Amino acid sequence: MGTDFRGDPSSALLEVLDPDQNNTFHDNYLDVDYDLSKVLFITTANNIGNIQPALRDRMEMIPINGYLAEEKRTIARKHLIPKQLEAHGLQPSQLRFSRQAIDVIINEYTRESGVRNLEKQLAKIARHIAKKIAFGETYDPGLTPDFVREILGVHRIIQDVQKGNEFPGVVTGLAWTETGGEILFVESSLSKGKGKLTTTGNLGDVMKESAIIAQQYLKAHADMLGLDADVFEHTDVHLHVPEGAIPKDGPSAGITMICSIASAYKNKCIKKGVAMTGEITLRGRILPVGGIKEKILAAKRSGIKTIILSEDNRKDIEEINPDFIKGLEFTFMKTISEVIKYVL
Repeated sequence: MGTDFRGDPSSALLEVLDPDQNNTFHDNYLDVDYDLSKVLFITTANNIGNIQPALRDRMEMIPINGYLAEEKRTIARKHLIPKQLEAHGLQPSQLRFSRQAIDVIINEYTRESGVRNLEKQLAKIARHIAKKIAFGETYDPGLTPDFVREILGVHRIIQDVQKGNEFPGVVTGLAWTETGGEILFVESSLSKGKGKLTTTGNLGDVMKESAIIAQQYLKAHADMLGLDADVFEHTDVHLHVPEGAIPKDGPSAGITMICSIASAYKNKCIKKGVAMTGEITLRGRILPVGGIKEKILAAKRSGIKTIILSEDNRKDIEEINPDFIKGLEFTFMKTISEVIKYVL
């Protein structure tokens, strides 16, 4: 809904959705009273921040998350592929999708919370095969990943793979996006200076504040790293999160930032195969964050074996299908000192 010079429709909805008064709702256009007390209204919103508080208070919110890659694979196999085969007049024996082929389509050619683009790519493949059959061309009905790339062309999406741990100051973090989870890298480098902190990578205000908290905590606990407190006064820190064209914000990178800066000061690489997510405080606590399921599956796709989380996120792991997290090791921590000791 929009608000313009003609009025604000959300104000009318206040009266419509209020069960205490909508039994005598009066329609000014038809000049008729309606009893709406037994009516169920269903609304959808992409951003609940734009809903005025009084209207939001009259609604029951049901958040619907985007599909995971594993869920998309099942939807494709059970629903989308049969639908496209029927739409293009193909028999199941004329086009068979392997699990690897479906994964290539999902991971390399679509990045969305739903499955609309996935269905478009499946339709494109079905048209390609239907044309081959119509023209009497020979082909292999068993669809392989290479055949998918040949039909759909150069893949548009590059999946990040866990890397870079051979350099001090580079740490792998986990992020939530509207299209699922992703891994991100936080890099720190040191130079002679006056203790200045520089952040780059199109970071939002919350992430910049996390970087400041990380540096201040390390300054206050130099002995934890075995460093002389004076080193902070003569060293500038540059913290960078690659892919600067993409805006990034949120508190969950705090633990990643503090490990990155600590790794740079110690000139020591962190433990390999480790990713992390969590908010930090000046007291040294690690707070829980959201989007755990999406972040964990992004880590698994990227070849990460160990994930560090806040102790308060333990309950989120118990809600995930065990098949999705098979082969992953979770380390739950309460304080920053525990994390730094573990990764360094």
